[in-house]
Amino acid sequence: MNLKHERFDPAVAQMIKTFALPSRGLRNKQQTKTDDTYRTTADIHLQILSSNGRFDPAVAQMIKTFALPNRPSRLYNPNIGGFKRFKGYGYGVRMELSISQPDDWHLHLRDGELLEAVVSHSAKQFGRAIIMPNLRPPVTSTAAAVAYRDSILKALPGNTDFTPLMTLYLTDKTSPHEIKLARESGIVYGVKLYPAGATTNSQDGVTDLFGKCLPVLEEMVNQDMPLLVHGEVTDPEIDIFDREKVFIDRILKPLIQKLPKLKVVMEHVTTMDAVKFVESCEEGCVAATVTPQHLLLNRNSLFQGGLQPHNYCLPVLKRETHRQAIVAAVTSGSKRFFLGTDSAPHDRQRKECACGCAGVFNSPVALSIYAKVFEEADALDKLEAFTSFNGPDFYNLTRNTRKITLKKTTWKVPESYSYSSGSIVPMSAGESLEWLPCLPS
Repeated sequence: MNLKHERFDPAVAQMIKTFALPSRGLRNKQQTKTDDTYRTTADIHLQILSSNGRFDPAVAQMIKTFALPNRPSRLYNPNIGGFKRFKGYGYGVRMELSISQPDDWHLHLRDGELLEAVVSHSAKQFGRAIIMPNLRPPVTSTAAAVAYRDSILKALPGNTDFTPLMTLYLTDKTSPHEIKLARESGIVYGVKLYPAGATTNSQDGVTDLFGKCLPVLEEMVNQDMPLLVHGEVTDPEIDIFDREKVFIDRILKPLIQKLPKLKVVMEHVTTMDAVKFVESCEEGCVAATVTPQHLLLNRNSLFQGGLQPHNYCLPVLKRETHRQAIVAAVTSGSKRFFLGTDSAPHDRQRKECACGCAGVFNSPVALSIYAKVFEEADALDKLEAFTSFNGPDFYNLTRNTRKITLKKTTWKVPESYSYSSGSIVPMSAGESLEWLPCLPS
């Protein structure tokens, strides 16, 4: 990671030298004082300099935000995440964060015109993506996965280095032989479990996991093929906000006990119950993807200012306590959690209607929001592992060597993206975000 700033008033430079850089001033004396002391002393200097007219109070706030420690006694470590010291040239502060190019381990690209409209948003930022198979008809065979992959590659813009990693849609009729074919193909990297009726295009999903599907699951263990799980029960008597927890108790725990060597990804986790479950399992066998919306929003976001259809997804947003638990898990540095946007585009008319579709189109803003969440948690040094390392490590793939830069600069999210048949509304439409992803040319 690289943090840069442009040239500023000498007083500002001295403040950063004294209180931000590890080899300067008080910060170089065996760290004998806590960060609280540094912040208190710096606040006094900032107040004096501001009152004397040395610089605007907004500059003082900037230094407190970007230069001074936010967490008591958390020591600056220049070796973690590639952090580098500030270099002075030019007015204002410009921060840049350089990380290995991320992958998206849970992505819906749809097909036809929608595919052509959205694929470039992912290809601009991510090196690879696990592609969900819930099309109409679903991708239930290796041959269908190969054909879908060809469609994706054809829809990519020129000079794009983006690799779709395909999946199969598990049904009660899937055979163990199909799992062998999938592994031999070299293009299928997982099998998706949709409980029948759980989400968009899941009507062909599983109804008898421990009966009809058990031989398939056993073959998946033999082939080291991960099971990617939409973790919700579909029992109408279960409250929609409890369906993830009940699924863990009824399905996932018995499944792991029965097949402890089966690699499982619990997709788009939304509750502290899921966090605790994943953390209780053997590392390397059970992991979880986490979406931008479930890190940033809680269920109030569905109703504030009226019904908000573009914040509606499945699993549905949960209470603030659950959001906080997920943020704590992903920003802790745990290897069990990694980036999976669950970006799920729908035409605007299919979202803003009497019976709107579930799904948040977040590909254009995902990295910006992940960076925002990690910054607010004072954990930018953990961002690269979450976005770029934990996923390929779990799937036994090499990490990307290409770099991507996140610039701390304000940009406005478009209200919508037009395509030949309509428009698609992205997450955070019309809002201003502060981290802008840029790939080197």
